[in-house]
Amino acid sequence: MSQITLVLPSALPVPEFAPDLVRALQAPALAALLSRTRAQRRLPADESVRALPHETWLARALNPGAAGQPAFAAAAMAAYGLDMNGGTWFIVNPVHIEIARTHLMMGDPRMLGLGEADSRALFDAAQPYVEEAGHALLYGDAQTWFLRADDWAGLDTATPDAALGMDLTDWMPLGERAAAFRRLQNEIQILWHTHPVNAAREARRLPVVNAFWPWGAAAAGAAQPRTKLASVDTAAWLARLAGNAPADLSQFVPSLDGDTVLVCGSAAPYAAAADWGGWVAVMGQLEAQLFAPILESLKNGRIREVKLVLSHRDALLEATTNAMAQRKFWRRITLESLL
Repeated sequence: MSQITLVLPSALPVPEFAPDLVRALQAPALAALLSRTRAQRRLPADESVRALPHETWLARALNPGAAGQPAFAAAAMAAYGLDMNGGTWFIVNPVHIEIARTHLMMGDPRMLGLGEADSRALFDAAQPYVEEAGHALLYGDAQTWFLRADDWAGLDTATPDAALGMDLTDWMPLGERAAAFRRLQNEIQILWHTHPVNAAREARRLPVVNAFWPWGAAAAGAAQPRTKLASVDTAAWLARLAGNAPADLSQFVPSLDGDTVLVCGSAAPYAAAADWGGWVAVMGQLEAQLFAPILESLKNGRIREVKLVLSHRDALLEATTNAMAQRKFWRRITLESLL
């Protein structure tokens, strides 16, 4: 028998819309998994780190005992087959930052539509400037680069998803070396402003790539994840780290082999865009593809335990159930724990 943990970013409704969303959601299997539990707890976001609750949870689940900002860079580099060769490395995402009426905002890097050829061209243009500043820059894929900056080890950074849609004044890197980051950022912005890749993107009415976002710093030799991980609809680095992205989510449960953590980000883009109709629809799809098959497998003994980790940006709900808990017939099946 296997144990499965489902990490579902943005599957916990935000409080102001939760009553209406719960009423609209038709998900009896999810209700059973959340109602008949052996343990359940709701945790507020950790305000000491600039990351979303599920990111903090995942970092600590993959590396028990880890604290502070999620330090994913070492594991992500290993997944891309890149050698850290000492030092402190950051994950770097090329991004689009737009000027709103009163502040700066970052667009979702996953929605940038940056292809490999264009990303590589921007990377190649930036690399000499990065090296001149005393750093190293390595290419992972179109969305994911890696920056070595040993003297930035204490830089307080935010994950891209935590900063997404927020006033960037509050989310830029902080610390003694923040000024050095800003100088390098300004040089790269000037360089990319007239780059042919961005000229072509503007001609196609696509957002230009005008900044890079460093985060997830880790030192060489950092512990590698010991948990079997799968992912779907997540950032490129996490998909590479998982190495297992079910092509058909409905086949995930039948093919389950051993204890697994599945990160499923299907609901996150809809929550970020406040598209609550889309959110309800995708949660309905997860009910058919994941929650119902998991509940059935739990009842027939194929899965011994299920942990659900649902979050929004301010809180996280963790619920654990097993076959014995599902026999608690006196507990009413409801989605009220989402409220």
